[in-house]
Amino acid sequence: MILVTGALGFIGSCLVKALNDVGQDDLVLVDRFSDDDRFKNLINARYFEFFNADDFIQENLESLAGNITAIYHMGAISDTTFRDGQFLLKNNVDFTKDLIGFALEHDIPIIYASSAATYGNGEYGYLDNDDQVAKLRPLNPYGYSKQMVDEWLMQLNLPPTSRVYGVKFFNVYGPNEYHKGKMSSVVYQAHQQIKNKGVVNLFKSYHPDFPDGGQKRDFIYVKDAILGMLRLMKTESATSGIYNLGSGVARTFHDLVAATFNALNQPVKINFIEMPESIKNQYQYFTEAPMGKLEKTIGLLNFKSLEENVKDYVQNYLESSSPYIAQNIGKFQLPSSHLSRKNK
Repeated sequence: MILVTGALGFIGSCLVKALNDVGQDDLVLVDRFSDDDRFKNLINARYFEFFNADDFIQENLESLAGNITAIYHMGAISDTTFRDGQFLLKNNVDFTKDLIGFALEHDIPIIYASSAATYGNGEYGYLDNDDQVAKLRPLNPYGYSKQMVDEWLMQLNLPPTSRVYGVKFFNVYGPNEYHKGKMSSVVYQAHQQIKNKGVVNLFKSYHPDFPDGGQKRDFIYVKDAILGMLRLMKTESATSGIYNLGSGVARTFHDLVAATFNALNQPVKINFIEMPESIKNQYQYFTEAPMGKLEKTIGLLNFKSLEENVKDYVQNYLESSSPYIAQNIGKFQLPSSHLSRKNK
C-alpha cells in the first residue's frame, strides 16, 4: 500500500490520479474534509481507505506499519500569508516529523513536501546542497515551518540505507488547484480574469532590476512535479536529503500570462496594479531551481516548455466541462518509461 497525505489537496490529488494511471489503487489517503469543494478533487479516484488527518497519527498509523511500502507526505498548510504559528507548528512541523520517524522505524521510503519559500529572498542562492540548508532565511511563517523540518532532517544521523526525501516545490500550477483562492496560481487567476474581463491584473514591480511583469519565478506544471516525485521514489539508490523540484528555468509573469492569453487565442492585455503592503516585504522577485542534484540522481526529466504546459492546462482542464484531473479520463497518463528504476 502507498500512503498519500494531503490527498484532497492540489498536488496530493493529482498524485493519486497519477498513481491510479500506473495501476496503483491500493492507496491509503489522509486529509481533512472542509466546507470547500476539495472533495471534487478525488471524485473517480481509486483508493483503499481514507482517514481523517486529525486522528491518523495516534489512532491508525501503527496499524498500517506492515502494509505501507511508500509514503508521499503532501499534507500541509500551504498559504504563505497564514499567520497562526501554533497551527503551523502542529500541522506542518510535528506531523511531518512523526511521519518521517515512522518511515525510518519501519524502513519505508518517504517523500515530503518542502518549499522554495525556504530560500527567502535568494541571498544564499537556490542550490539544494544539504550543507546550505541551515543558512537559509525564509520570509514568512509558512516558509519557516518548512525550514524547521529541513533543518531537523539535516541533524539526524541517518543510516546510508535510509530513504527520506524533502522536495522543494517551486511555483506549481495545474488542475485541482481551484479551491486555493488567492493562493491559486497566476495561470488559474489569469484564466478567470480573461474570461470575465478580458484583461489580467499583475503586480507592479518595486525592484529596480525587474520591470513591471518582469518578476521571474520558476513555474512548474503539476504533472512535471509529480513525474519528478515518482521517479525519485523509484530510484532506490537515491540518497536521503533535500531536492529541488522546479522546471529549472525562471520565466516572467508576463510570459506566463501571455501563454494563458495565447492558449485562449486572445490578444494579451495586462493591467499593472499596486502590490498590497502586507506582502511587499516578503515578495520574491526571482526564483529558479538548479535541478542538477535531482537529475544526477534520477536522470534527465525533459519537461515540456511553459507554453506547452499552460496550453494543456487551459485547453484540457480550465476550458473543459471536466476540469478535475480524476474526472478528466486519459489526460494524465504517465509513460511507463518515465517510471523505470535508475541506479547509480
